Amino acid sequence: MTTKVLPLLEPQAVTPPCCPPLSERPLTAEEAERTAVMFKALGDPVRLRLFSLVASHEGGEACVCDISDVGVSQPTVSHHLKKLREAGLLSSERRGTWVYYRVEPSVLAAMGQLLARTATA
Repeated sequence: MTTKVLPLLEPQAVTPPCCPPLSERPLTAEEAERTAVMFKALGDPVRLRLFSLVASHEGGEACVCDISDVGVSQPTVSHHLKKLREAGLLSSERRGTWVYYRVEPSVLAAMGQLLARTATA
């Protein structure tokens, strides 16, 4: 019996939305494009629910086995989670046969900042 050493994969980097509060200044075309991708991903009720389940899960991460009961089939759940990852809202890590998802704190902070009002003088 031979043993093969497998390389460790680096976790996928999540690029948080990076825009100033909407009330501070108009978004540039590039900022608007990145932000629209994020909002489009969250514009689907199943995706929004999955995002909420991951964000509110104990420990800040959730196994796909813990969040798959959202009223759609498992392949559809996987599709929606992929869209959330592509939008930079979730990161994932495979551990054995399960995939664990997490919302990076910087993503939640950036989303909150984007929608926050700036202080008026």
